[in-house]
Amino acid sequence: MRESMIVLPNKEIPRQWYNIAADMPNPMAPPLHPGTKQPVGPDDLAPLFPMDLIMQEVSQDRWIDIPEEVLDIYSLWRPTPMYRAYRLEEALGTPAKIYYKYEGVSPAGSHKPNTSVPQAYYNAKAGVKKIATETGAGQWGSALAMAGQMFGIDIEVFMVKVSYDQKPYRRTAMETWGGKVHSSPTNLTNAGKKILADDPDCPGSLGIAISEAVEVAATNTDTNYALGSVLNHVLLHQTVIGLEAKKQFEMVGDYPDVVIACCGGGSNFGGAAFPFLQDKFAGKEVRALATEPASCPTLTKGEFRYDFGDAIGMAPMLQMYTLGHDFVPPGIHAGGLRYHADSPLVCQLYHDKLIEAEAYKQIACFEAAVLFSRAEGIIPAPESSHAIRGAINEALKAKEEGKERTIFFNLSGHGYLDLAAYADYLAGNLQDHELPEAAIRKALANLPQI
Repeated sequence: MRESMIVLPNKEIPRQWYNIAADMPNPMAPPLHPGTKQPVGPDDLAPLFPMDLIMQEVSQDRWIDIPEEVLDIYSLWRPTPMYRAYRLEEALGTPAKIYYKYEGVSPAGSHKPNTSVPQAYYNAKAGVKKIATETGAGQWGSALAMAGQMFGIDIEVFMVKVSYDQKPYRRTAMETWGGKVHSSPTNLTNAGKKILADDPDCPGSLGIAISEAVEVAATNTDTNYALGSVLNHVLLHQTVIGLEAKKQFEMVGDYPDVVIACCGGGSNFGGAAFPFLQDKFAGKEVRALATEPASCPTLTKGEFRYDFGDAIGMAPMLQMYTLGHDFVPPGIHAGGLRYHADSPLVCQLYHDKLIEAEAYKQIACFEAAVLFSRAEGIIPAPESSHAIRGAINEALKAKEEGKERTIFFNLSGHGYLDLAAYADYLAGNLQDHELPEAAIRKALANLPQI
């Protein structure tokens, strides 16, 4: 019998998160205040985040201890299994070895609890009783609703309208865990009212939902804000994925030639790739590939500029690859990847040519997801299908070249609450949305001038 599942014992859960900022050849530019355009300090972030998270956001320490209370909850599902995808290799007829880390075993079904649990913990430690947040496909909102319940915090979620309608069971999951969910844009905030006044049929975007959640947090003294991706501390928490994977590769005496993960805001990609990039900085040969939708190609077609993290311009300005803060992507099923920009950490690494990026169309990603599910048995989240598409492309390239290579990708979540998307694909109702150059130029026209 082939040993396809590589399992670490419970005691091997990482005890520290890895902070890539300590090892990057070039530091990121500082975040700027949206009003003064001056560098943001801890006091500027205090209305939104507890001080522990603010300190993690600016930390240059290479290793940051994971609190015991967080480890105790992590142990419900971590370490997550890594698999050798023998059946996928055989289906492709490739000489490549394919491995994947499966984050869908978490209670919320994705990698998102890796950061929702510590964020809820640090807020509870600071005495916070309520958190406002956004969510695209509902993975982050579900994870934070679950974590909030564990630490006695009320969670209010602004869910992007197109996903709110496409994925009703994600909404039900959030409500089951005690979360309060709104279809964004709403008439509950000034930001939402402004958007709806301009476009009553607006499908929403992560940038808009962030604006609404930030407004609620900034205008209510009893409420903090939490973000599921993009920021340094979020990517920091996700590095448990790559740290475990490195140990699992040691168990089988292998090491990846390429690490692949989908990239919307950057937390999934950073979590899988950053621990391997630490090896790259030390001289190891390893590639890292971020995969994104062709309808929202922030790394591959965006500009490396300062821009707002939200649609209205309330959040700090960050230097990142962006399509423009008021860009509203088409309503693809991979709702978690519909963000106008990317993590400044990921963007700096891409700008320095230390990582790669590719954009794929929606139908090609679902083709890859169905092939994967029929070979390996797991139906992946639409977001994760972009990583699978990248891994299959790499495997087919190895086949064409007749060369062995080791491919590793992060399967960031399952798709069992996304079956409406698969129904559309199987019925031939999906459409590809590739962003035209004219739309990109229009979206970039309103970037702030710094």
